[in-house]
Amino acid sequence: NISYQPPGILESDTPSLNKEMITAWMRYSHSRVVPKNYQHILALVFAVKEINGNPSILPNVTLGFQICDSYFNERMTHQATLGLLSIRDRFVPNYRCNMQKNLMAVIGGLDFDTSLHMSSILMIYNMPQLSYGSFAPDDQIQAPFFYRMVSNEAHQHTGIVELLLHFGWKWVGFLAVDNESGEIFLQKLQLLFAQRHICYDFSERIPKVTYIEEYINMQKKWIHIHQVIIKSKANAVVVYGEIFSMFSLQTLIGLGEMENMTHSSMGKVWIMTAQLDFASTSYQMREDIHVFHGSVSFTVPPSEVQGFKSFLQQRNIFQANEDSFLEHFWTQTFRCLFPDSNMEKRNSESCSGQEKLENLPSLAFEMSMTGHSYSVYNAVYVVAHALHALYQSKSKHRAVTEREKLKFQDLHAWQLHLFLQWVAFNNSAGKTVFLGKHKELNTGFDITNLVTFPNNSFLRVKIGTVDVMASPGMRVTIDENKVVWHHSFFQVPPVSVCNPSCLPGSSKKKKEGEKFCCYDCCPCPPGKVSPEKDMDVCTMCPEDHYPNKNKSHCIPKTINYLSLKEPLGISLAIFAVLFSLLTVQVLVIFIKHQDTPIVHANNRDLTYGLLFSLLLCFLCTFLFLSPPRKVTCLLRQVAFGSIFTITISCILAKTITVVLAFMATKPGSRMRKWMSKRLAISIVFYCSLFQIGLCALWLGISPPFPNQDTHSIFGEIILECNEGSATMFYCVLGYMGFLATISFVVAFLARKLPDTFNEAKFITFSMLVFCSVWVSFVPVYLSTKGKYTVAVEIFSILASSAGLLGSIFGSKCYIILFRPNLNNKEQLIKRKC
Repeated sequence: NISYQPPGILESDTPSLNKEMITAWMRYSHSRVVPKNYQHILALVFAVKEINGNPSILPNVTLGFQICDSYFNERMTHQATLGLLSIRDRFVPNYRCNMQKNLMAVIGGLDFDTSLHMSSILMIYNMPQLSYGSFAPDDQIQAPFFYRMVSNEAHQHTGIVELLLHFGWKWVGFLAVDNESGEIFLQKLQLLFAQRHICYDFSERIPKVTYIEEYINMQKKWIHIHQVIIKSKANAVVVYGEIFSMFSLQTLIGLGEMENMTHSSMGKVWIMTAQLDFASTSYQMREDIHVFHGSVSFTVPPSEVQGFKSFLQQRNIFQANEDSFLEHFWTQTFRCLFPDSNMEKRNSESCSGQEKLENLPSLAFEMSMTGHSYSVYNAVYVVAHALHALYQSKSKHRAVTEREKLKFQDLHAWQLHLFLQWVAFNNSAGKTVFLGKHKELNTGFDITNLVTFPNNSFLRVKIGTVDVMASPGMRVTIDENKVVWHHSFFQVPPVSVCNPSCLPGSSKKKKEGEKFCCYDCCPCPPGKVSPEKDMDVCTMCPEDHYPNKNKSHCIPKTINYLSLKEPLGISLAIFAVLFSLLTVQVLVIFIKHQDTPIVHANNRDLTYGLLFSLLLCFLCTFLFLSPPRKVTCLLRQVAFGSIFTITISCILAKTITVVLAFMATKPGSRMRKWMSKRLAISIVFYCSLFQIGLCALWLGISPPFPNQDTHSIFGEIILECNEGSATMFYCVLGYMGFLATISFVVAFLARKLPDTFNEAKFITFSMLVFCSVWVSFVPVYLSTKGKYTVAVEIFSILASSAGLLGSIFGSKCYIILFRPNLNNKEQLIKRKC
């Protein structure tokens, strides 16, 4: 014998129901009936009939059942549970006199509180309790005798969070029934919300009421909750409760609209938990439910059981049957009266018997098996298979030991636990039913979308699932193409956030005194991006990338260096080639006219050395125009410093030679012994050797190396040669400047010596140009970035070298080529007065 407790339906005991009990119950509950729960009873009856007609399960045994009502009331639940442990019509627990009936298991209840109240009594007897709708936590109901025909509620919590994150709903509202289960739900879900950065705008408790008088007394409370929901910016509202919580929600919406004198939609996405069901009491079946159009609901996955729909269609009020509930269900849903009914007539027509269940709105009755009915169906089969296994086990044992046939009346409920947990079978829907060590079915949840129609019917559209076996973060799958949203939303999917999302390129900044879901948006600082919406912080781009204009993503930087492939590099290269050719031409002129007085008078060997070093100065610019590699970086500054030092040393030697040549012409002068070529060569050699030593020290201590400059110019990676030691670089420049300064001073002092071919004045001017260029080079070099730094150095090399070439050799070439009459011995010895 199985006991079953459905909520909101009449108490019955097979095979019939006393009509006086119906009348008394109506006076007690004021016609507070949930017709939809009638399907739960029919699923129980259908399963029992199938089992009793199946010779392979419990052969020669009739499985019976007894149905009691909890009335959603603690006192009535305890009374009904104690009644199960008594004999019929006598409230005497533990007294057994009718051995034909043996209570082995209890199925129920639909809600948490009912299951909890039942377990407080059933646990004393170790009676198996199979919950078909309750998600009672393990720490609230003793696990050893409690079995769930649904998945653990923790999976539903995870599913709700992942659903909200899927649609980006991070600012939501809470409505939960005002009882212990509602408090547990809020605590656990709020913890998950905090972990996943979801906030709730409001958290209202729906009072748990059972009778109509209580609803009337709670009118102000309903209106208050309605105003909170209306004023909230949260478009997603999570609703947790039991089947009567749905009536409360309908009531507060209806009263709120009446108070506001408006029929405008609230424009919310209602996210219903699996405990809720879209059902109505008999007096609410014609209320408009269009406000719930587009709602999203977690449901226990149903399956279509073969023959169940035909079983429903066979319900006929005029046929003799054992269904004591049918007449009352018929009168409540079709609003008609039986000819011999004792109920008070309220302008109702007589029932014709032609009424069809399939014509009822979905609020009243659904022809397809619901998830809760499917759980009841499975629960009956689980008990039957466990009884069958228990009976076979005990029969074999008794046959061996006592040689007597075991009677079912000798079995006890506590013996069933060992078999309930490990029973496994395939039901008529082709699904495997197995509770396992956790004593629950891991079927997960379906996510359905509610589509309502004007006649108060609705259609559940499956839009996703919650797979309890999937890894966290991947348990919810949603097919957005199937989702239907409420017509009041102008944007779909609807937005439910505290404030508009921060677009890519900005990050969130917390508002003082507000929840973390409410924030301002701040643009990303330079060099940082935020590629996604609502990023907490902007991230730095890699060194080889830079932010785009909107700072939404990083773009690879272009690699750049001063090369012969760009206009600036080509221009500098052309000037270097032209000056090199000009230098070669001057050298050719001087070689061709090497025996002329003007070439002899200016130390021919130093002149050739100077011209050759100037040629190398022009050509070394191509080291700066080549790609920065290790070899070129090592050679650039060393070659530049060494060659220019040789050039300045030659000029210094020429200047000293001019001074010594003038002084040697004086009678009795001792300077003639210094007028050898060895002096000039020594000056050039030792001055250059010191610079070469500095360069060698530079290469030994901290040599130049290839480098990528990712910061100087936005959006570019400049390939350059890092000088290594800036001190050594400026020492090399400083030494060159020191030699140039000496040359300038000596030449300046000797500029007025009376010599027709006196170079001192030209050297003075050339050194003035040289020093001006390199003094200007230092600040410009420090202020430029990237390849333009290299361009500045090349320009300084070309300008200073060209200045030396033009200043020293320009006039000489002019005389040699265009005034040959001045290039003679007489002019050489001519003195100026």
